[in-house]
Amino acid sequence: MIRKATSSDIENIISITKACAQNMVDKGIYQWNEYYPNAAAFAKDIHRNELYVLTKENKVIGTIVISTYMDKEYHPIHWLTPNNNNLYIHRLSVHPDFQGHGYAQKLMDFAEHYGKENGYASIRLDTFSQNDRNQKFYELRGYRRLGSIYFPKQSEHPFYCYEYIL
Repeated sequence: MIRKATSSDIENIISITKACAQNMVDKGIYQWNEYYPNAAAFAKDIHRNELYVLTKENKVIGTIVISTYMDKEYHPIHWLTPNNNNLYIHRLSVHPDFQGHGYAQKLMDFAEHYGKENGYASIRLDTFSQNDRNQKFYELRGYRRLGSIYFPKQSEHPFYCYEYIL
């Protein structure tokens, strides 16, 4: 089940993202670190009603942020659609114990359905250039890579921006 997150979910969400970060580090992918993601970011997402959690047997196993806010880092990208009616995906995660079972697909299906039902033009997101698995995941879903941005606190490597027209 996918539902809106509450502040009582933050501890579980941080546990999931820390497990994901360690799983990526074990694979040589330095995408998330001690600065990101963090509890303050998730609290802000909850305040804006943009954070959703995926539960299995009442246990939170995954997260997704579905936002209408365009980060300033996204401004230089030449997007496929105008910048006035878009959704932005952030902090998609599934606990490593549950990866490989289609849960990330379910979270993205939910986001895409939400976008279509609410008349948004597209979904935009970024993923780490060193994370080939994520790139393949989005490309197989029909997302188009459009450019690169940087988050210096996270990595010296770029993050690739993708867009999917709804």
